[in-house]
This record gives sequence, C-alpha cells and structure tokens, in this order.
Amino acid sequence: MTGPEVSLSFRLVYVPGVMPDKWVRVWNERQPDVPLNLTRAPAQPAHGMLLDGEADAGLVRLPVDRTVLSAIPLYTEQTVVVVPKDHLVTAADSVTVEDLADDIVLHPLDDVLDWETLPGRPALERPATTADAIELVAAGIGVLVVPLSLARLHHRKDLTHRPLEDAPASSVGLAWPEAATTDLVEDFIGIVRGRTVNSTRGRRPQPAPEQQAKQGKNRSAQGDAARRRQPSAGASGRGRRGTGGDAGGGTAKNPRRGKPRRRS
Repeated sequence: MTGPEVSLSFRLVYVPGVMPDKWVRVWNERQPDVPLNLTRAPAQPAHGMLLDGEADAGLVRLPVDRTVLSAIPLYTEQTVVVVPKDHLVTAADSVTVEDLADDIVLHPLDDVLDWETLPGRPALERPATTADAIELVAAGIGVLVVPLSLARLHHRKDLTHRPLEDAPASSVGLAWPEAATTDLVEDFIGIVRGRTVNSTRGRRPQPAPEQQAKQGKNRSAQGDAARRRQPSAGASGRGRRGTGGDAGGGTAKNPRRGKPRRRS
C-alpha cells in the first residue's frame, strides 16, 4: 500500500509593499501544473520562513544572511516622508533630512531602513508596526519615513508623502536557501530576471509525451527526405560524363594529338 500522493507546488513568501503579481502571472503561464502558493509576511518573519524551510523562495528586503541564503538584488526603492496634507513640507517637491529637524519622526519596530542616526526628534515610544505609525501620523503626533511602496500600501486620504533626500534606501531582492536551489527555484529566478521560455539559461519545460512523439516523427521524416536528396555513387559518376573525362575517370585527351609534325 502506497502513501498519499504529495502535490507539487512552489511556495513564495513576500514582504509588505512588494507586488509579485507580474511574476505570478508568468509562472502560471509557464508552470500550469505547479501551483504557486503565496504568503505575505513582515521582513524578519519572511527571512525566518526561508531558513526554516517554510518557503522555497522569497521577495524580501535586503540585506539577508548570505552565509545561508542566496540573493539576487532586484531594485532599490525611493524613500519618502509621510505627513498630514496640511504639513509645511508639502509646499516643496522634495524634502531633506534637515527639514525634519523640528518634527517628531516615528520609528516603528518593523522599520526596514538602516539608519545610523534617525532624523528629527524621537517619540516617547516606538510604534509596534508601520501601520500603527501611520495612525499616529494621521493623529498629528509625528511624521514617518518609509520606502515608497509602504507609503502607497498604507495610503490615506488625509495623508501625503514627499521624496526624502539624503536618507537610507531599501532594496528588494529574491532570496532562497543556498542549500535548496531546486529546479523550481531556478525556474522562478529565470522569470524574475526576464528570461524567455526558450532561454539557453535555466531549464526549459519538457514537452508532453504526445508532443515528444510528434517531434520524433518529424525528425524521422526530415532524415528520410535528406537521404532521398543525396545522389548515389553511380549517379555521381554519370554526372561527370561530357566534361572532358572518359567514363573511367581518366585524364582529358591531349589537345595536340592528331596534328602533323613539321618536317625540317
């Protein structure tokens, strides 16, 4: 008696702000028989899921622990400051860190920016999450510095944002356990990097059995046609007649033969 059949799937974890839709769509087109299971998780739990084998790959915030995880940088986000719509900085197209010197800058515990020195004035307590910090910004308690994607994710009608110069930026990359680089992981790497289905790098999907049989018949027919086009040895010999050589392949006759010699 055999055990239950294990269904094949690809498990992808992604962090808030990252939109994997375009890559998921391509995966479903190329791998219709392999479901892609999506899980959204905050930055640190997402790293933990990769290390614990709960996900095959992840669209995560960099850096990651490169001693155990492989990673491919994908893009770096613009950093913005989220403020109420009536805040003074909304009069400018962009803001510098110095412009926030008099503001309370909220620093949530799940902050993804690597600050050496946080700008502005610190709050009495750190909000637990970015979502909590957004609520405090809306209440007029402070401002919040985040990657652009998180500002869009937590968009509110009473808030707006401006690009923040001279601030650290957050990069997003594809990461996976270095010891578990499977064929499916390689397939997803190819999709993220924009490789076509017929790219020489990465795996190509195997054709169905009936397609393989059809390809075999086509190759056999092409071989038969090529053999029919090749001339036989006899035909090749006949084709040389009339070119100045004899039937046995001898040399051409001496053109001076038959002319009388001049007598002295």
